[in-house]
Amino acid sequence: MTTPAAPAAPKGRLGNGQLRRQVAEYLDGHPGPCKTGEIAKALARSAGAVGNALTTLAGRGEADLVPGKPIRYQANSATAAAAAAIAPKAPLPPRPAPAPKPAAPAAPAPVPSPAPKPASSAAAVPVTRPNGQVYQPRSLADMPDVEALRRLRDAGVPALLYGPPGTGKTSLVEAAFPDLITVAGDGDTTAADLVGEYTQKPDGTFEFIYGPLIRAMQEGRVLFIDDATLISPAVLAVAYPAMDGRREITVKAHKGETITAADGFYICAGHNPGVHGAILTEALSSRFSVQVRVSTDYDLAHALKIDSRAIKAARDLAARQASGEIGWAPQLRELLAYAKVAAILGENAAIANLAGIAPEEDRDAVAEAVGKAFGRKPPAPLALGRQL
Repeated sequence: MTTPAAPAAPKGRLGNGQLRRQVAEYLDGHPGPCKTGEIAKALARSAGAVGNALTTLAGRGEADLVPGKPIRYQANSATAAAAAAIAPKAPLPPRPAPAPKPAAPAAPAPVPSPAPKPASSAAAVPVTRPNGQVYQPRSLADMPDVEALRRLRDAGVPALLYGPPGTGKTSLVEAAFPDLITVAGDGDTTAADLVGEYTQKPDGTFEFIYGPLIRAMQEGRVLFIDDATLISPAVLAVAYPAMDGRREITVKAHKGETITAADGFYICAGHNPGVHGAILTEALSSRFSVQVRVSTDYDLAHALKIDSRAIKAARDLAARQASGEIGWAPQLRELLAYAKVAAILGENAAIANLAGIAPEEDRDAVAEAVGKAFGRKPPAPLALGRQL
């Protein structure tokens, strides 16, 4: 007898974590590896949103990524608990009637005015990055974000910046630290890419060339590990002793040499939770005492004179992404690109490009939102030839 297909989930918006619960329920009820597209079809959700949910479940140890291709996931011993852990939000109880106000005192003592807060991100002084581009600071802990990161460095508190690609994580770090050394992480990054390795000289002899981690330690500089969660945990472990109280590492490949960090040495990292394969392990997370969510600052987008209609489309799509309806929304990078394309090729081309750069599974939804924001029919992706 054929097993009946799972009933399609309603297409309405979901609360935080609800799509993840639905995906966990599906995995728990379907033994064996399942493809992203299969689950998306059964739940009537976009493949991008379901892919994000699967990546999160695997990162939390609540599902298993099956080795090999195509990409598949399967339930494990923690999946059933994940499916039951997130319940739909209950309606808020009615507010109680306000209590009668007490009689005012005859002569109240004067209340001192609160001290003024530091300037917000809108008033912060722009910072020029090493590549010459200008970075407009945003607010973090009631101060400009670049100042907050510099204070964390002075105190030796490692920081992890996480959020979707294109929200300005790398730009922030480059603006905060002119003495930056950057490592772009991926699945092929090795320990030698961090600590160094032997290379052959023209005369045929070999010498050890220190890697970016060692150079940052010796020179008292900042090491930014971008996309750190794409690097194998076993590889990242070589940096752990440099991040704790020891502040030193042993380079086994170079005669067991011990490297001690100079004053000023600091590590920060970037993490894109929605990128496939990006898993924040408990060991890595525990090394970063401060973890900062970086998302698109729409007030900053307005301050940069980006078309308010493009910003509205991005806001609407971000809300749908957060509810699990879609898996992608334009971030600050895409909004800045829209402004550049509009200035070079015109508004129509910029609108078409904004819709066309969306992942294929979310392109129709993005085009619809963009068209609605601009008061026109959904645009087709930018293409050669006459556009009808």
